[in-house]
Amino acid sequence: MSAHSPKFKVKLAANAEELQAAQRLRYRVFVEELGGSGPLVDHEARLEMDQFDPHFDHLLLIDSALDVPPRDQVVGVYRVLRDDAAAKIGRFYSEDEYDLTVLKESGRKLLELGRSCLHEDYRGGAAMFHLWNALASYVADHEIEILFGVASFHGTDVNALGQSLSLLHNRHLAPTDIRPSAQPNVFQSMDLIPEDQIDRRAAMLAVPPLIKAYLRLGGFVGEGAYLDHAFNTTDVCLILDTARMNDKNRALYSKDRTL
Repeated sequence: MSAHSPKFKVKLAANAEELQAAQRLRYRVFVEELGGSGPLVDHEARLEMDQFDPHFDHLLLIDSALDVPPRDQVVGVYRVLRDDAAAKIGRFYSEDEYDLTVLKESGRKLLELGRSCLHEDYRGGAAMFHLWNALASYVADHEIEILFGVASFHGTDVNALGQSLSLLHNRHLAPTDIRPSAQPNVFQSMDLIPEDQIDRRAAMLAVPPLIKAYLRLGGFVGEGAYLDHAFNTTDVCLILDTARMNDKNRALYSKDRTL
C-alpha cells in the first residue's frame, strides 16, 4: 500500500451488484480471515450474507484509485438498520443475542450497526476515518439518538479473554436505562476477574480497535457476552448515546457538524 494513493468515497449500496460487493468483502474478512460461517454463506460465490441484508442500509467505502473492477474497489463496509426499518421486519438483528427491551422502550431514535470491516490493506490508516465520517453524516441526517450493535473479540475462549471482558464490565458498563443484557439462554458473564486483579494495560491492549474506538467516543457495553461459535467470536453489545457524549464528540453526530 505504500506506493498506492487511495481515492476514497463512501456511498450507500444502491443495487444488487453493490450489495454483493459488500458481501464479498465480508466473506474475505469474516469467513476467510476469522473462520466464520452461516446458513446463507455462499462459499462458491464467496459471499457472506444473511436474511437481514435486504433490510439494512449498507455503507460502502470505495477506493476508486484501484485498477480493478468496481466490485473489487469496495474496501470497507458498515451495515446499519434504523428502528423504523426494524419495526417493519419485527426485530433487530442482534435480538437473538441481546434483550434490547430497554432500548426499544426508551422512546428514542435507534440505529443498529453491524458487519463493520475493512480490507486488510486499509487497516490502521485513514480508511476507517472516512467510513466513520460517513456514518456520522447518516446519524445526523436521520436524527439518530442511540447507536448500538454487537462487536467481536476473535475466538470463544472466555478464559483467554477474561482480562479484557472483565475490564469492560467493571469500567465501561452502560447505565441501567440503556443497558441491554445478553439473552438468558446464551448469557456469558463478563465479570470474570476481580477488578483489583485486572492488568488494565494488558486488558485494553487486547481489546479490538473497533471496540476501543466506541469507548473513546463515550460508548458503553451491555451486560454479558455472547459466544458466537458459528463466527468463532465472543460478542459484546456496544451502546453509544449521543446525549451522553462530550460536546466535541456530540458535534460529529449533529446536523451542525462541519467536515
